[in-house]
Amino acid sequence: MIAHYLKTAWRNLFRNKTFSVINIGGLAVGMAVALLIGLWIYSEVSFNTSFKNYNTIAQVLQNQTVEGKIYTQQADPFPLGKALQTKYGSDFKHVIMSSWQGDHVLNLGMKNIIKSGAYMDKGADDMLSLKMLKGRYGALSQPNDVYISASTAKALFGNADPMNKQLKIDNKLDVKVAGVYEDIPYNTDFSGLDFIAPWDLYVTSESWIKNNQTRWDNNSFRVFVQMADHTDMQEVSKKIADIKLNEVSAGEKKYHAQMFLAPMKDWHLHDNYENGVQTGGKIVYVWMFGIIGMFVLLLACINFMNLSTARSEKRAKEVGIRKVVGSLRSMLIKQFYFESILMVVIAFAIALLLTRLTLPWFNTLSDKRMIIPWGNVFFWLTSVIFILFTGIIAGSYPALYLSSFNPVKVLKGSFRAGRNASLPRKILIISQFTISLILIIGTLVVYKQIKFSQNRPVGYNQNALIDMYVNTPEYAKYFSAIKNELLASGAITNMANSTAPVTNVWSSTNGLTWAGKDPNLTQDFVQTSVSTDFGNTVGWHITRGRDFYATGVSDSSSLIINEAAVKYMGLKNPVGTIIGDTYDSSVHYTVIGVVQDIVSGSAYTPVQQAFYVLNKYPSDIGLFYLRLNPSKSAHEAIETIGKVFKKYITEAPFTYNFVNEEYAQKFATEERIGKLATFFAALAVFISCLGLFGLASFMAEQRTKEIGIRKVLGASVFGLWKLLSKDFIVLVLISCAIAAPVAWLCMHKWLQKYEYRTAISWWVLAVPALFALAIALVTVSYHAIKAARANPVKSLKTE
Repeated sequence: MIAHYLKTAWRNLFRNKTFSVINIGGLAVGMAVALLIGLWIYSEVSFNTSFKNYNTIAQVLQNQTVEGKIYTQQADPFPLGKALQTKYGSDFKHVIMSSWQGDHVLNLGMKNIIKSGAYMDKGADDMLSLKMLKGRYGALSQPNDVYISASTAKALFGNADPMNKQLKIDNKLDVKVAGVYEDIPYNTDFSGLDFIAPWDLYVTSESWIKNNQTRWDNNSFRVFVQMADHTDMQEVSKKIADIKLNEVSAGEKKYHAQMFLAPMKDWHLHDNYENGVQTGGKIVYVWMFGIIGMFVLLLACINFMNLSTARSEKRAKEVGIRKVVGSLRSMLIKQFYFESILMVVIAFAIALLLTRLTLPWFNTLSDKRMIIPWGNVFFWLTSVIFILFTGIIAGSYPALYLSSFNPVKVLKGSFRAGRNASLPRKILIISQFTISLILIIGTLVVYKQIKFSQNRPVGYNQNALIDMYVNTPEYAKYFSAIKNELLASGAITNMANSTAPVTNVWSSTNGLTWAGKDPNLTQDFVQTSVSTDFGNTVGWHITRGRDFYATGVSDSSSLIINEAAVKYMGLKNPVGTIIGDTYDSSVHYTVIGVVQDIVSGSAYTPVQQAFYVLNKYPSDIGLFYLRLNPSKSAHEAIETIGKVFKKYITEAPFTYNFVNEEYAQKFATEERIGKLATFFAALAVFISCLGLFGLASFMAEQRTKEIGIRKVLGASVFGLWKLLSKDFIVLVLISCAIAAPVAWLCMHKWLQKYEYRTAISWWVLAVPALFALAIALVTVSYHAIKAARANPVKSLKTE
């Protein structure tokens, strides 16, 4: 019986080629989209799962209450690690103090490369279950041993054995290679960790770290833990809540610091906290694209349903004869399901090919490294379930509808599908275009939000501005020489240095005080130390007062604040205000100027209050800013800069970044989401139009005789076109009426997560509606005009 079903299904496939091509093509595109989204979702939900201790690793975070609002942060105080080991040691297998992962220069003789690394406590190798290719666990307990990744070993040593070879980190710390580990997979939070150096080496290398070993009020470090066997992470998280609060000074207790454990499984998808409560994160995009994938696949299934039921009168006699000769309705349902599943199987094979061809492009678009797991049994089992599910969904309505025909009416020739038969088709068309329009409107809102934030005044001149991070002590003594030579060469017009980039926040403090300060004002100020010509180099805008003097000598106790700080502090005449330091009563600054707000943090939130002071050692900062000479090409200027740097600094590679490109990275996530949404929206429209094209073809064929009679009676081509098109246009208009409010509600809610956000303009709703109408008209008009221009004699000669 199954062989009979398959043979019949195969014959019907070739008997109706146009119907088959449209259905299989639509299903193939829909399934390819579902496959791509499925691979993307798997990549997201499997993030960090490559770590053997995935379920027992956590990071210690803290909540602090500032002016009635709870803020969650990753940075922890130095003494926290030791306190956790001392008081709750039995709850943890490992407590790991760690620096922030960042770029460093690795020196091997005359070879210098930049690699990302971190300083971590002993036990980090075991916690991260590093796959050692050479060496073994335990090296981090030695103060000068270092682990390097396989790619780093290759870059430094080629095919030579790296074990026990001497290296330098940032041309100042001598270390010995004690192990080589397999590169950590890309879909983890430790991806790109090219070396791990001992925590003790980090502590002894910097005086500011030594000075913070007992300070609970300085949050500059990270703490990771691995739970001991048979311990409950949530219970331990509650136990350690007050560990910092019990140690801080009376002045710090007002922040009510609460420590808690954030499990590794939440780091990637559930990393968003609002007022101290976990409120999601990237999981929103997983759900969003999962729903989009289902909708796009549903569109293809709707095409199948519509075209199958549209052909109902052509299949009616077949159904009638089968029933007369003894076929039960259940047998007919099975037959139609087999036809559906056969088409889905063929479509799936094409979808796999489409996925394979588009995956490299999709990886680039989504910033992933996904592959199709051909050898994974689970993948193929899921594929079989996917095929059956799609086949059943697509074939359910046609199978139930076609098998219900009355054989007597069919064979007497009195059967007509009737008006009621077209109602489900109309509902399905409305559903298709409603989904497509919601996707288009959503995409437009995403791009409008990005554009709105990109056009926000940034507070400085990004054009022809580059920055360079030189992490080696040699730059300090050569700063002035490099600057003077570059100015003389004409490659630049100015050069300065800073402790933090203008595109990011690296340091903040809540230790400022001033006359009349409200004791309830406890928010942090962003703090940055700069050289005297920083303002002129980056092109900031002084709105009140003055900039630092070029010599800087008389400004050693001067301070410049931004407009956000003026507003926050409630200063009517800020210039001349004396500002003190609550951590050091001997320190006082005088406000000499106010600068326009510089967008250093998120481009979607208000600018935080900030201040700028002169660094006591202007040349002792490794972050340089250079203003390129506009009269020279950027390529020529950078070539000159590179030669000068290499002349003076031989211990570090010459690298640079354009500041406008760094700033653009703030929008990378939203732009990526926008591009993905555009891609899926375009495919949704394509599938909808494909179905509309096929449906219009059958409708025109069904009304051939009616069109012939109307032409004989004098109907014009335009009149016939209007007759055949109006039903479809009405359906699209209904779709627009439904999609507009639904899309507005969804995108309005999405925009609420941004404090600095755009409005949903009327044209965002109108343009997609006009586009849908236009594309529907074009799709339907082909068959409508073709039918209207046909010779009526051919259609009426049998009457």
